[in-house]
Amino acid sequence: MLVSDFDFALPEELIALHPAEPRDSARLLLVDPRKGFDDKHIPDLLGQLKAGDVLVVNDTRVLPAELHGTRVRGEHRANISFNLHKRVDAHTWRAFARPAKKLHLLDRLELGNGQADALTARVAGKGETGEVTLEFDLGGAALDEAIKSHGAMPLPPYIGLKRGIEERDKTDYQTVYAAEDGAVAAPTAGLHFTQDLLDRIEGKGVTIERVTLHVGAGTFLPMKADNTDDHVMHSEWGEIDPATVERINAARAAGGRVVAVGTTSLRLLESASRATGTLAPFSGDTDIFITPGFKFATVDLLMTNFHLPKSTLFMLVSAFSGFEVMKQAYTHAIAEGYRFYSYGDSSLLIRAE
Repeated sequence: MLVSDFDFALPEELIALHPAEPRDSARLLLVDPRKGFDDKHIPDLLGQLKAGDVLVVNDTRVLPAELHGTRVRGEHRANISFNLHKRVDAHTWRAFARPAKKLHLLDRLELGNGQADALTARVAGKGETGEVTLEFDLGGAALDEAIKSHGAMPLPPYIGLKRGIEERDKTDYQTVYAAEDGAVAAPTAGLHFTQDLLDRIEGKGVTIERVTLHVGAGTFLPMKADNTDDHVMHSEWGEIDPATVERINAARAAGGRVVAVGTTSLRLLESASRATGTLAPFSGDTDIFITPGFKFATVDLLMTNFHLPKSTLFMLVSAFSGFEVMKQAYTHAIAEGYRFYSYGDSSLLIRAE
């Protein structure tokens, strides 16, 4: 399909710069391909779930992966900043550099804005569109802790271009169940949950299962291809352990539905799905690209925020509930003043037959 088919006009004032307070007070648009749309709020999710269903959340934890510092080349120094976007190994990350033209291979870096315990690294590789590979002197958990100490929350560009990073973003841009360090962008559908709402969901007989997919900054990159067939999808690391797989398969066999919280959970579940419709354990990178015509094997309902025009995520929801249905749903959401993107409102999509 043409990428332009997924375009729509979004009024600037509908881009949310802060989340709803409290976080579970946001709106929720129910999209049923057979029945149409219903305007609700996040707590109404309870009424859409049934005992025996499985709610699958992504427990990745966002690292404060925006780093500022200095490039050191002999006596010459220059200010530089990075957005880490994908871990390569214990010592190495891929990052987007600003300005990348100031960097050469093997340049030394001191990150942390002049702090005495600066985080040090070297440029181990340069790619296209400002991407570089950074090899840090620290590694593993010690590197994670240093990034937390020196970094700032990497807000999406459509927020970061409109306001500065605020102290509240440290909690606002993190789910209440975040546990596994490694993401540089939040799984934003999960930002709507409070612990109280999760407790009420479990009290209804719904099982909550955790999977991990470390969301990368590639999720914000614009598509450069004119046709979806020509797009190269970014990869992200994810894991579903055998015990979780066993419980989800058992719930589905008993008639329970799988409700994915966020496109990240859905992409991981569908990456781990067998042709038979059962899940298998998964650990590794996935670059699954879901567009209309994709055959879903596992996920029955999807909770997700409202996405950018011409984005891979709008393509995904169009595949899930139907291309024409989602175009109409977004037209409805815009007319009704729903708030868009990471800090915006949410939707609950029923899969098209």
